[in-house]
Amino acid sequence: MSKTEPASGPAAPGNAVDTLARLAAVIESRKPANGGNPETSYVARLFAKGDDAILKKIGEEATETVMAAKDARAGHGSDAVLYECADLWFHSMIMLAQFGLKPQQVLDELARREGISGIEEKAARKLDEREQAERKQ
Repeated sequence: MSKTEPASGPAAPGNAVDTLARLAAVIESRKPANGGNPETSYVARLFAKGDDAILKKIGEEATETVMAAKDARAGHGSDAVLYECADLWFHSMIMLAQFGLKPQQVLDELARREGISGIEEKAARKLDEREQAERKQ
């Protein structure tokens, strides 16, 4: 099996939601408040360093993902895109946990947007933001 072929077993594509939920539970367990040890756990160390360290890491991973995509476009294969995207998702999940959010909430938001034009969805968000700003005045 090549590195880009779908996996089998617990992480098979049909079990993607379960995979995200299991990973989210592990990430949650790594919070220092839940017993995560920053001396032995990379994730616990990020949580201990706080929001800025987590956000910086997401920025780094996003940049690496973009660079991998540019390399793929130049004919260097797409494996690095997959790996870097996985890193970006992983660190995004750490950020979600930092702010008390779950991957299922992201999936629910994507499902809510399904079938809605991106242009219409963005316009509706801007209208909501304007209405909220007017109510605050």
